[in-house]
Amino acid sequence: MPERVVLLLSSVQLTGLSQVPVLLPSLPILLNRLRRSRARTMMSRMSNAMDELRSIVTRAGTKWTDIGIPRVAMVCAEACADQVYQPMLHFVLQGSKTLSIGNRVMNYEAGTYFLVPVDVPATGQIRSGGAGLPYLAMSLTLDPAVIALLLLDDVKGAEHASSVCFSGVPAPSDMMDAWLRMLRLIDRPHDVATLAPMIEREILYRALQGPLGGFLCEIARSDGRLSHIRRAIHWIREHYAEPFLVQELAAMTDMSVAAFYRHFRAITAMTPIQYQKRLRLLRARWLLLFEPRDAATIAFAVGYESASQFNREYARLFGLPPARDIARFKSPATRQSAMAANALLQVA
Repeated sequence: MPERVVLLLSSVQLTGLSQVPVLLPSLPILLNRLRRSRARTMMSRMSNAMDELRSIVTRAGTKWTDIGIPRVAMVCAEACADQVYQPMLHFVLQGSKTLSIGNRVMNYEAGTYFLVPVDVPATGQIRSGGAGLPYLAMSLTLDPAVIALLLLDDVKGAEHASSVCFSGVPAPSDMMDAWLRMLRLIDRPHDVATLAPMIEREILYRALQGPLGGFLCEIARSDGRLSHIRRAIHWIREHYAEPFLVQELAAMTDMSVAAFYRHFRAITAMTPIQYQKRLRLLRARWLLLFEPRDAATIAFAVGYESASQFNREYARLFGLPPARDIARFKSPATRQSAMAANALLQVA
């Protein structure tokens, strides 16, 4: 029998008695009950918020849909994009997503979010939410200026280790609440100009307090290592078909070759050469689908000097050599699906 405590409530008059013994559970038991009750309440709130968010996002198209709120987009899809992901906060609502970024394979389940700190080429796959339910997600493009304003308010970001880059973390209930208020603005466009910037700051504030907050801090710093690496990434994207020396990129970022190589790989999960190859292959796949040229011609157009090397690296990334891969998209339905998924990128 659990421990009980007898309290004499002399100030209460019940049935004519001046002192009534009242049995109450012990303090530890009361605290446990209170914690369980609060946990149930929070889980119910989070479940209700997720349900409403999913309901709103089902209105999206099969590619990232602009919803009239600056930097906010949502998607309701059955196919995943192989593309260059721009700096963003990506929140999975239904189904799950797998991204291959460099040599890392990252899995994201419903209810988790992840950050992309720089432009990064990635291949991906999505799985439905079961029972034929589509993959649902929403994103917030990261604006360094907005994050910097938060940091000026002395908001501290959580410490991070480089190993958590691109990791998915559970979204807290406060972040979900903010996202819900943001998406409700879709039906109140006259409120967007006033309320959306405040809610955006709240979403970023919640992210700053989470495990990935350190990366948000880095994005906002104009003199940080991420800013320097971003400069090199911009050059590679603009000149992806041209050869380069790592020494030249290191000089561009004011780093030693060793420091540049180390920081580039930590941030992108790739070496500079691997990053360039991913860009070339993504661009080549787009050209193969939408321009009537043979694989060898396209290989040279994106910067390869050897058609056989291009074929090997293409098959390694996409699972099939160019001709067989593109044959999968010959029917109008699959071709339209590829376009709708935004799976084929124009890099430049």
